[in-house]
Amino acid sequence: MWEPAAAAETRSPAELADLLDRHGYLCDEGLATACFLALRMRRPLFLEGEAGVGKTELAKTLAAVLDAPLIRLQCYEGLDAAQALYDWDFPRQLLHLRAAEAAGVTDVARLEGELYDRRFLVARPLLRALETVPSVLLVDEIDRADDEFEAFLLEVLSDFTISVPELGTIRAERPPVVVVTSNRTREVHDALKRRCLYHWLEHPSYDREVAIIRRRLPAASERLAGQVAAAAQRLRAQDLLKPPGVAETLDWAEALVALGVRDLDPDAAAVTLGTVLKYREDQERVRGHGLAALVGGGPPGRT
Repeated sequence: MWEPAAAAETRSPAELADLLDRHGYLCDEGLATACFLALRMRRPLFLEGEAGVGKTELAKTLAAVLDAPLIRLQCYEGLDAAQALYDWDFPRQLLHLRAAEAAGVTDVARLEGELYDRRFLVARPLLRALETVPSVLLVDEIDRADDEFEAFLLEVLSDFTISVPELGTIRAERPPVVVVTSNRTREVHDALKRRCLYHWLEHPSYDREVAIIRRRLPAASERLAGQVAAAAQRLRAQDLLKPPGVAETLDWAEALVALGVRDLDPDAAAVTLGTVLKYREDQERVRGHGLAALVGGGPPGRT
């Protein structure tokens, strides 16, 4: 059974956290432990939390750590098995049929067999992940898919096989590392969660968010990173339609650096608020409370 080199050499969650750190992803002990166990136990990792807390980014970084391609299946309402598994390349099949007719081929059984050859099969994300060794399969935002697809996914993740009626059963020689994410717009069925190891991602603490900004944006001073992180923490404490995630915090800090801002003051916040708040109602609410209150003072909860 395949074990990625980095995972095989990792003897503890702390060592895995260090590997993720080297690739720019800072995680706490709980998340590092969940990732470590998912690799050791060869179980899918189910990550749940609000949008922007770093679920998708973790899968990307894990692929980099394992030196494996990331194969992403983006879920949405109406997604069905054919769109996730495979499809037949009908234009190429038609060209092959016409070429055979032009060459005078009259063996119907032979033609039918050739039309459903593996070369005409277009692999979608799930099939690609099963056939790619090694690989990291990211099933992103499973909560956006329908219940029927969720049940189908559970079947695939149970034995890592796919049945193609025209070709037979395709089995993963070495199962991919699987990361499933959910923003919890709806509850995911217990059956799928039981198949996975589960971890809930919280928004980062103030200190960790400062560290993330400094790591991802070295051009941001420690002072500016602290001001942006503190403001983001205050925004999350308000009753907003969409509180900012780490992705929005990074966008905000990057915008301020691009504008040459050294201190986050009310004027700078006013012109860059659209990088961190993506709803008009949220922007109006924050402006109504006063931008001075948003950017003033030290980190929330500290005196």
